[in-house]
Amino acid sequence: MRRANADPIRSGDLIDGFRVGERVHSGAMGDIFRVTGATPGFPLAMKVPHVSAGDSDEGLINFETEVMILPALTGAHVPRYVAAGDLARTPYLVTEWIEGESLQRRLGQGALDPVDAARIGAAVADALHSLHLQDTVHLDLKPDNVILCPDGRAVLIDFGLAHHARYPDLLAEEHRMAAGSAPYISPEQVFGDRSDPRSDLFALGVVLYELCTGELPFGVPATRAGLRDRMWLDPVPPIARNAAVPPWLQEVILRCLEPQPADRYQSAAHIAFDLRNPDNIQLTERASRKAPSGFGSRLRRWWTSRDQRPQAQPLPAAQVSAARVVLAAIDTTHMDDERHPAVLRTVARILSIPAEYRLICVSVIAGGPGAPSAAVGSSAYLDHLVRLRSWVEPLRLPPSRLSMHVIEAADPAGLLVDFARRNHVDLIVLGAPSPAQTRLAWWRSVASGVAAAAGCSVHLVRVPADAAGAVTSPASAAPESPDSPASRRPA
Repeated sequence: MRRANADPIRSGDLIDGFRVGERVHSGAMGDIFRVTGATPGFPLAMKVPHVSAGDSDEGLINFETEVMILPALTGAHVPRYVAAGDLARTPYLVTEWIEGESLQRRLGQGALDPVDAARIGAAVADALHSLHLQDTVHLDLKPDNVILCPDGRAVLIDFGLAHHARYPDLLAEEHRMAAGSAPYISPEQVFGDRSDPRSDLFALGVVLYELCTGELPFGVPATRAGLRDRMWLDPVPPIARNAAVPPWLQEVILRCLEPQPADRYQSAAHIAFDLRNPDNIQLTERASRKAPSGFGSRLRRWWTSRDQRPQAQPLPAAQVSAARVVLAAIDTTHMDDERHPAVLRTVARILSIPAEYRLICVSVIAGGPGAPSAAVGSSAYLDHLVRLRSWVEPLRLPPSRLSMHVIEAADPAGLLVDFARRNHVDLIVLGAPSPAQTRLAWWRSVASGVAAAAGCSVHLVRVPADAAGAVTSPASAAPESPDSPASRRPA
């Protein structure tokens, strides 16, 4: 299927209606050109693999993988697919050209300020979360494969090593299990597991480490034995290399770099939230490390990893869904609202379902156009925060699972919908309007506005006849599915 006798593609060629322009990149696996043609209204790029006689077949396998996966992906964090050429005749891939700056180029200027590193890390986590929800694991996350857009988005490129759970894994079929970039590859990839989205979270930890210190946590190993070392050798803590790294950011980075996937974050959405809300991060001993662990700890990790083998994994989207983000909207202006106990009971039941959850409690108070309150720190703001804490106290949640926000807005429904979108919320729980309210009041209510506009499931809680009853903890309540009849997923 190689074009051994075909002429290579050059600038100025006309191929299937696409005029080939400037070559903007040439690498070991292929070339990238700017192209024009019958476009859908955005700039285009053409990727052309090296498939001449004498070239390695690795580039062709990567190209086939990308041509298979990219058309199945959608959203603002991947280039839009346009066309692909016949592999046996003229192989090429035309996609949207992403305007922006490569993260690798940004790194060329040296280590970033920790605030900028966290902001970029959150944008990359957004992109990974979108990808994982589409049952795809990138498996080659590195600064070269991240484009930072002017609007703050991160776009992932180069899906030649990716794995889509619903398509054949060509690299696995070729027994190239440890395919990836040596500094960023996860421990489980070294052992042949290409199906776990938490591999991308490990790579994100490497990227964050590099952004903060200008160095790689595990160097650039050249052998399989060197790759295996990351199973038991932990890196020099970022603070030891850059004293400006705050403890909360070191906590996030080192949690991402845990050798066992179960010890890492379980969802990129949780990483994005922590990077944007550092005050809510529960610090562990990771945050205060000044040096790598001692010989005993390393020996135990080495012993644990010696027989590690690939494990069957659920679909990426199913894994991510198990690490749900739940938002409870509470009216702290009226703490005597009869719906509050019912909402609390519902939240308790939802959180009782075994999963790694994050509960976000939000109180929207009357005020400005939707930005965080300018009165933060004032007695009014603190009063509402105390009321919110009092409402959630019966659940007895660990601090690592809970965050509370008091926000000022003139449009509460719009604020809640936007807040949920920005924080990858899976389910919004709030009280339904009282039966005593008129139809007009229902039409104007926050509940109806959220249910109509939210991009996630919405659980509207009505007050039952026996509204009385205390809630002690999530474990004491019977499970209630977020997809029960009281829930609604907007069209």
